[in-house]
Amino acid sequence: MLLEAVYHRPRLNWSYAYDYRTIHLRLRAKKGDLTEVFAYAGDKYAWEDTKELIPMKLFTSDAMFDYWECESVPLYRRLKYGFLLQKDHERVWMTENDFQTDRPANPNRLFEFPFINPVDVFTPPAWVKDAVFYQIFPERFANGDHSLDPENVLPWGGTPRPDNFFGGDLQGVIDHLDHLSELGITGIYFTPIFTATTNHKYDTEDYMQVDPHFGDVATLKKLVDACHKRGIRVLLDAVFNHSGRTFAPFVDVLEKGEASPYKDWFHVREFPLKVENDIPNYDAFAFEPKMPKLNTEHPEVKAYLLKVAEYWIKDVGIDGWRLDVANEVDHEFWRDFRKVVKRANPEAYILGEIWHESAPWLEGDKFDAVMNYPFTDAVLDFFVHETLDAEGFANAIGKQLSRYPLQASEVAFNLLDSHDTPRLLTLAGGDKNKLKLSALFQFTFMGTPCIYYGDEIGMDGEGDPGCRKCMEWDPAKQDRGLFDYYRTLIQIRAAHPALRTGSFAFLEAGRQGTKLAYERVLGDDMLIVLINTEQTSQTFRLDVEERNWEELFTGQAYRAERGKLSVKLPAFGYAILKANL
Repeated sequence: MLLEAVYHRPRLNWSYAYDYRTIHLRLRAKKGDLTEVFAYAGDKYAWEDTKELIPMKLFTSDAMFDYWECESVPLYRRLKYGFLLQKDHERVWMTENDFQTDRPANPNRLFEFPFINPVDVFTPPAWVKDAVFYQIFPERFANGDHSLDPENVLPWGGTPRPDNFFGGDLQGVIDHLDHLSELGITGIYFTPIFTATTNHKYDTEDYMQVDPHFGDVATLKKLVDACHKRGIRVLLDAVFNHSGRTFAPFVDVLEKGEASPYKDWFHVREFPLKVENDIPNYDAFAFEPKMPKLNTEHPEVKAYLLKVAEYWIKDVGIDGWRLDVANEVDHEFWRDFRKVVKRANPEAYILGEIWHESAPWLEGDKFDAVMNYPFTDAVLDFFVHETLDAEGFANAIGKQLSRYPLQASEVAFNLLDSHDTPRLLTLAGGDKNKLKLSALFQFTFMGTPCIYYGDEIGMDGEGDPGCRKCMEWDPAKQDRGLFDYYRTLIQIRAAHPALRTGSFAFLEAGRQGTKLAYERVLGDDMLIVLINTEQTSQTFRLDVEERNWEELFTGQAYRAERGKLSVKLPAFGYAILKANL
């Protein structure tokens, strides 16, 4: 037993309240080392009457470690606990301070979960688990009101550049809501819509106004109301890390320098403001002079931005915020932001843009979720780039699941491309089999899937600006078969709760392997997903309980045998099977 690999600590993803009654405990050990693990738990004030051994299950694994998990529903909402580790006949007890061969005589030196205080429980909005999001870059989705067009507008469908405009607007979105409803979308994430000088609008000029090229507040209200009638939630993009160069307070600092009353709204190192060797003498996003970093610790800045956050939720009715460059803003600001937003709408979804491991932002006092780019990387590396084998992919997914509390994983924003990346079809070299299998995993995995506009009809595009093409509305140029594929995935996900909130476990993911099998289980509802990424047929033989299996979705014909579940899939084949009791 390699005790050096065993790890646990209170809080974070290791010991947390899943709801107002339930505590989840996790423990890490060397991969394949332990045969059984138990939590030794009870109430510290009634230890002798409440102590018990709770079996832990192997929750997930990565390349080096196994992660064991159990849940406890303590009668009095508090818990003292340690662990019993077993490797065959070897038994070791783990306390808060050490390992020992004898059972702890009392709970004094065990770990402790002091009390489940409801205000401390991380509770993301429940509706997000069931949502399917669609990301829209407004300037390139649809032109519905030509009277709003910029003076230099170009004909729809031209070559995108960082500085050109095609006249997309909010009315254009309203005009095409039928497309989203037909697809099955229940949430829209809009990149910024507030007044700005660029086509992407990440250089905000006025946080309280809709960009005049997109419409006005009345149009946005009309759009939000129309979406809500269709059961579609609306998420706007908040750029609070930085403003634009034309933001009035920054203009004042440019003009007045150190005499400006707004000089402390930004992080200025010296006056007057200038740029030398492409680096401004004030903090800015990625050294971009047009995007000065806001001092969110300044009371006036904080009050202004929190007013913005509250206004669009209370007065317009949006359903949440996506937060740009969220990891570069101070944590205290986000704590206050959450309080303001949740007070305005307790069901609002707070989504942070963070590209890396994000546990410090997912403790219930800041964000509900983050954009799950580690998930994106794993999916692309296995299905698209083929730089991971099946075992490596399973390890990457296992590591990601181990990092966060379950409720965070259930609402993680799972994307495969965006306005910041090349499009999925381009990454796949135009191979729609790779695209389809990537999307299949996305829609059958834990978390909230998001489709980047146009992916569902086969749009391609290199990185910015190529990934920001005009939406293709000519039916003759749309891949309607691909649209039907996405629609079917969405329908299957909606019809089976296990695909949204069930447990997840790999059944097959071998070294140098090119096929995957995994299960999603919720109560008596059990589904198995089989994916063959190889250019030749492959056979799956799985040890599962004998059931009658119903085919829900399959790419091509397959063969199942009695006894073990044996399924032969053709090249790039896939199947979703449901167990009937």
